[in-house]
Amino acid sequence: MALHWQILAGMLAGLVAGLVGGEGLADRVGWIGALFVRLLKMVIVPLVFTSIISGVASIGGGRRLGGLFAKTIGYYVLSSALAVLIGLAMVNLLRPGVGASIVGAEGGALPEIETPSSVSELFLKMVPTNVVDAAATPDMLAIIVFSILFGVAIASLPDRPRTVLSEFFDAAFQAMMALTGFVIRVAPIGVFALIARVAGTSGLEAFSALLVYMAAIAGGLALHLFVALPLLLILLGRIRPSVHFRNMAEPLAMAFSTASSAATLPITLRAVETKVGVSNRISSFVLPMGATVNMDGTALYECAGVLFIAQMLGVDLSFSQQLVVVVTALLASIGAAAVPSAGLVVIFLVLESVNLRGPQVDVIVGAMLAIDRPLDMLRTSVNVFSDSCGAAIIARSEGESGVDSDDGPAAADAPA
Repeated sequence: MALHWQILAGMLAGLVAGLVGGEGLADRVGWIGALFVRLLKMVIVPLVFTSIISGVASIGGGRRLGGLFAKTIGYYVLSSALAVLIGLAMVNLLRPGVGASIVGAEGGALPEIETPSSVSELFLKMVPTNVVDAAATPDMLAIIVFSILFGVAIASLPDRPRTVLSEFFDAAFQAMMALTGFVIRVAPIGVFALIARVAGTSGLEAFSALLVYMAAIAGGLALHLFVALPLLLILLGRIRPSVHFRNMAEPLAMAFSTASSAATLPITLRAVETKVGVSNRISSFVLPMGATVNMDGTALYECAGVLFIAQMLGVDLSFSQQLVVVVTALLASIGAAAVPSAGLVVIFLVLESVNLRGPQVDVIVGAMLAIDRPLDMLRTSVNVFSDSCGAAIIARSEGESGVDSDDGPAAADAPA
């Protein structure tokens, strides 16, 4: 049985076991899921570090790196903007907040996540004062920036030291990919425990109170996943979406199970290189940065969530105010940590942009947290799939052959 079918079977078995066994089973198997996520997080920092350095060193500096960076940022802005506009349209169409009640949906405690308060602070956070501390935190944006600069420095060295360091980091990256493969082998067991814990602790009662809201968010995410992103694949990359979906089955299943783009990153890197057929020099640059700053699902969720709260409070946001929400949601999604429920914390930044604050807002956001887990799983899947689409599209634009080919991945490097 292919791994993604094993993961799907683990998800279904975990759902049934959790609903039947309840909190008792959730307590007994929860540690297994936590252990699996810790194994995934264990490989993230060294994998990203070696992958980016190896990839950037092979790209070189100057114009080639600048062109790749421009394409990557351009794709991120385009895909996230489409996601935000879809969320805006869905909430205005369905109006889930009108007449909605939070009775029956218990509030939860929001995790504490630090987010940049301004653009200047975001740029300052990108440069680590201590690389070891950034790796221990981990501060992924700071690690990515340091790794890119270190890779550029290697590319600028004379032949002998450049070759020695490039081969060293390439070998280290291959070792980390092998270690990631070992972790992936236990994925079905870890996924079973994660889903069983969620189903056993949450049940189905809390979802009924905010059913229309959930439908609006899920509908918007589905439109972006199955319509907007496939259109980008077709129009920008000349790629058949069905082929890309098939090649990304394992990362999508893992993203849905863990609700963490960061935890899924090792599996995404592996699939994009071995199945989609993108070279390491492209995937190592696009994917780690995407897992940190390209949050399509989160941007859609933040925009739709703010409009939902405004509707519940009877506040009619004007067109200009909704435009402010769109821009703020787009920028705030960049600062969202790649961890579960981070999007719900960052939503406070978007609420502040249109002066929505106070005890009533806090109560509604707390109630939204009670039913956030399945939505978080969906938007993480969208985030991961968008990153992979970007890698495939950019690889095609760089002249790589065999990307999402019907005959299988070629992983051919672009011409020099």
